[in-house]
Amino acid sequence: MSIEIRPVVTKKDQKKFVDIQFELYKGSEFWVPPIKKDELSIFDANNPFEKFCDTQYWLAYKEGKCVGRIGAIINSKYNEKANESNVRFTRLEFINDREVVQKLLETAEQWGKDKGMTGIVGPLGFTNLDHQGMMIEGHDHLPSVASEYHLPYYKEHLEALGYDKLVDWIEFRLTMDDAVVEKGIKASTLLMKRTKTKIVSFNSSDELVAYADDIFNLLGEAFKELYSVITFDKEMVDYYKNKFLKLLSPKYVKLLVTEEEGELMGFVIGMPSLSRALQKANGSILPLGWYHIYKALKKNDTCDMLLTAVHPKLQRLGGGAMLVGQLQKTMSDNGIKYLETTGMFETNQKAIQNWKNYDHIQHKRKRCFTKAL
Repeated sequence: MSIEIRPVVTKKDQKKFVDIQFELYKGSEFWVPPIKKDELSIFDANNPFEKFCDTQYWLAYKEGKCVGRIGAIINSKYNEKANESNVRFTRLEFINDREVVQKLLETAEQWGKDKGMTGIVGPLGFTNLDHQGMMIEGHDHLPSVASEYHLPYYKEHLEALGYDKLVDWIEFRLTMDDAVVEKGIKASTLLMKRTKTKIVSFNSSDELVAYADDIFNLLGEAFKELYSVITFDKEMVDYYKNKFLKLLSPKYVKLLVTEEEGELMGFVIGMPSLSRALQKANGSILPLGWYHIYKALKKNDTCDMLLTAVHPKLQRLGGGAMLVGQLQKTMSDNGIKYLETTGMFETNQKAIQNWKNYDHIQHKRKRCFTKAL
């Protein structure tokens, strides 16, 4: 049977676009389902990305059944910044069938070429806070909510279709024994004294929201030279504040500020792992998804380090170590034994070496692929 590619047009199509991943990964021990409502938000014409991104989404059908999906994004803001003319493919999912993935990718490629693009890259989302990268190693490990999980055959099919490696992110799992925690806290305290900085901690989400604009401004400054990163305007900041900040566990967020002026110099955002809770929720907060999430936030042995950023002034002066040291103290006080890092570029040797000082495993790898059009 031939493969039919259909654009996503109706609300029913949008629902199928989100639901197909639940069919593909049904029964998986390691896939972490997203909240369906959040995934459907990409189709909201009022989301802030539509002002600088051209987008299109498609579904693949075989014998009348939906067997794959793909999205395409032309991010004009990043293309201008990087002097590129790339289309991004995003949210690619498919059954283990070469013809299916070939038709999906060819559709996104042609769409990009028709709009003057000369290359395709992905998987990437709208920003670096969106889905990015395809898991190519670590399929027998549970990902954090800020990471990705894909079926093992994906990489093989992309490479066979002419896609090459562009960049890789790697992830670690660290064991936090008492000696490590004590050493980290001492080092953090010493470095803060030397750099005349201090830690700001939180007890409520309302306290944290007051710092939101500063957090996103620093994120843009700290990451501005990294691949796929764009600066956040006010609408994007408001979007991410509403989407993420109220969901965080405030005591696992630490800010690093100067002692005198209170200038934000760094932050780390951790959270008790919600991966198992989201598996139980299976895409919905109601009726019981909220309860599983609540339980995971209250009692857990694993913390996911979702995001860390340090001002360039302190990146070579131990800013990251100060933040992680203080986060470790909170983890220890709350019975956390393991820390899951999110993806860092494999070229970030300084950060990688820091994680290798712990009892660790480097267990997962994600890849962004590229192909000339």
